Amino acid sequence: MARTAATIAAMQEPDGAIPWTPGDKTDVWNHVEAAMALLVGGEVEAAERAYEWTLGWQRPDGSWPMKIVEGSVADESGETNMSAYLAVGVWHHWLVRRDADFVRRYWPAVRRGLDWVVSLQLPFGGIAWSQAWEDGSPGPVNADALVAGSSSIHHALAAGLALAELVGEPQPEWELAGGRLAHALRDHRDLFLDKSEFSMDWYYPVLGGAVRGEAGFGRIAEKWDTFVVDDLGILCVSTNPWVTGAETCELVMALEALGDRDRALRLFADMQHLRDDEGRYWTGYVYPDEVNWPGEHTTYTAAAVILAADQLSGTTPGSDIMRGTTLPRMAELGLECGCPSGEVAQGSGRS
Repeated sequence: MARTAATIAAMQEPDGAIPWTPGDKTDVWNHVEAAMALLVGGEVEAAERAYEWTLGWQRPDGSWPMKIVEGSVADESGETNMSAYLAVGVWHHWLVRRDADFVRRYWPAVRRGLDWVVSLQLPFGGIAWSQAWEDGSPGPVNADALVAGSSSIHHALAAGLALAELVGEPQPEWELAGGRLAHALRDHRDLFLDKSEFSMDWYYPVLGGAVRGEAGFGRIAEKWDTFVVDDLGILCVSTNPWVTGAETCELVMALEALGDRDRALRLFADMQHLRDDEGRYWTGYVYPDEVNWPGEHTTYTAAAVILAADQLSGTTPGSDIMRGTTLPRMAELGLECGCPSGEVAQGSGRS
């Protein structure tokens, strides 16, 4: 894993950005995931430069541009799940390093990001996918909510609440938003945009912590045979014979969080055919043609592998970041959908 972390650091740009591949776009979600992996893999200086990069690109409203290519904005739109994810990275850094100064430095950016995200919550509880930017100012909101993106936001809100407790600045509106969001992900899937052909739409409510326990096992069982390809990994899209390493490792982490270590370990072993001799990872594999496609190694794939390896092995305290035992649970209050409140069933406090 140290070798793999070094391959991510080798693709980092001079200003600290971590693009998908050299010369490709950087987005703050995958960038933060890569920073987390760098920390796990011992590339501390590279991880610190990556986090510093996030501060320079956050906008006054709390969002980040969707795509940045070699120091220039390629897509000004703000995507909510991307702008929420710094909270996860900062909590992960705290778990690994216990650096209070780091938390204090990044807390204002985390707060602005999550405040912006919560401001785009829809009446049914999902979070609007994105907001356009035009001529340097916010534009229309895309009112569709995505299951995967909202699930990641649920995780980020929990991390944000943990940080808020740490710095002594409670954020009750985040807890309210997180509880409503969890309820929507569990009970109102039909109100989200239908992206059910993507495997992320399937496992992300489990990975993001909104669906766990028996409900989590049930959700995984629903489409196991649709997406899992024996000995290779999982499909990115159900209609294409293409297994991808990042999605496979995210499912690994979701399974381990449920306590299903046997299948998690097997899938993690299955996807290692994507590793090359230098410790890099191909994005995916088209199995009818027996070819790696696209012909590139991606930082986000390597990062997902490292985080999955850490969770499976428990090597660092950050191995809990997806399992979430250090994160608060959010009670379902203020529901506007007419459902009975799930506060009693969901509970509150530490999970």
